Amino acid sequence: MAEADQDNDVANLWRRQTPGHDGWSRTARADDPDKFFIASADGHVQEPSDLWKVRMDSRFHDRLPGVVLDGKGGAMQKTEGFRPLRIRNIPFQGEDMLRNRSGRTPEERLTDLAMDGVDAEILFPNKGLTIWATPDPSFSLAMCRAWNDWAWETFGPYNDRLAPMACVAPGDLNGTIAEIQRAAKLGFRGLSLPCKPVWGAPDHEAPNYNLPEFDPMWACIQDVDLPITFHVSTGRDPRTARGNGGAVINYAVHSLAPTMEPIANLCASGVLDRFPKLIFGTIEAGIGWVAWALAAMDEAVRKHHMWARPKLKQLPSDYFRQNGFASFQEDQPGLDLAREYGFTHNFLWANDYPHHEGTWPHSAAAIERTMGRLDDGERARILGLNTARIFRLPIPARYLTQADAAAVERARTG
Repeated sequence: MAEADQDNDVANLWRRQTPGHDGWSRTARADDPDKFFIASADGHVQEPSDLWKVRMDSRFHDRLPGVVLDGKGGAMQKTEGFRPLRIRNIPFQGEDMLRNRSGRTPEERLTDLAMDGVDAEILFPNKGLTIWATPDPSFSLAMCRAWNDWAWETFGPYNDRLAPMACVAPGDLNGTIAEIQRAAKLGFRGLSLPCKPVWGAPDHEAPNYNLPEFDPMWACIQDVDLPITFHVSTGRDPRTARGNGGAVINYAVHSLAPTMEPIANLCASGVLDRFPKLIFGTIEAGIGWVAWALAAMDEAVRKHHMWARPKLKQLPSDYFRQNGFASFQEDQPGLDLAREYGFTHNFLWANDYPHHEGTWPHSAAAIERTMGRLDDGERARILGLNTARIFRLPIPARYLTQADAAAVERARTG
């Protein structure tokens, strides 16, 4: 997009505001010869619209997400686990339109990421975030398999820089274990699990990750040695809000907030005592909630000890610090707490390319707005070294000095 067009894009001018980077020994600027190694922990593919119809058995076709007409001829988005949602014909302009149209090929992604100073990214579905929006886990797993096949065919050759996560549907436990093993053999660098194993409104009768029935899956994941991701909106409450404020309410309450649930399930249930090598974390749910949520769980262990079962070997916060992570785009409150609460090894930056919630194509400005209080080593870890460690991304030779320094400090601090 031409510079003149950008200047007229009033709604997005704030994205370029920055206090600068005076005093930084390295920067996030793409043209800086001593740039940080930057790995985005969250990017989204642009799947072909017919991906699932082409790759799935015809018996599923009528159930696939899609567009239908209401009685008045209006377009509605149909998804098995949601009420139909009216499609609003909103004209996108400027950078908003650019984001909608970007990232359709691996080559285009690499070009756009390089312009943003990003060296590698972890990839998640886009249209495919609806593959978990069904109470039928076998149907969900079939959609996951189709997505995994397409994602590996498309991005497998670029796996060192564009690393897709393999999607699974744990409600179909045996099928998920088989798919995890298949994904590991293919070469996927991590797994994407929904925030709840079975889609639906809160129901104490539904299985959840704190229960021992999922131990065979945790054993399998520990055996294949792949990190677990829980992406925002995959545990969304299907009731949702409608009308005034709905877009904001649904984003904050029904999309972001439920992403805490699997972290609580793992850290409070004894799963990590039985499977201490599991690595797990949230994607795109921000980081400001982490300190509060872990402190609340620790408080419950101490003050509700007479009810808390099982008796844990450590506090919930200890499990997260050792095994957990959380990604964010812009989260000043979370970054302000990162050092004080010891989370600089657990937080992962992401530009969420090409989504509107993300920072592309002005990530450097966003980083400068939010990371000024961190030191050089903390910025290096959060901007890329943590993601490279968790997902085993190769670090280009030009950045090895940063990686070596981080490794020495990690060994020193434990």
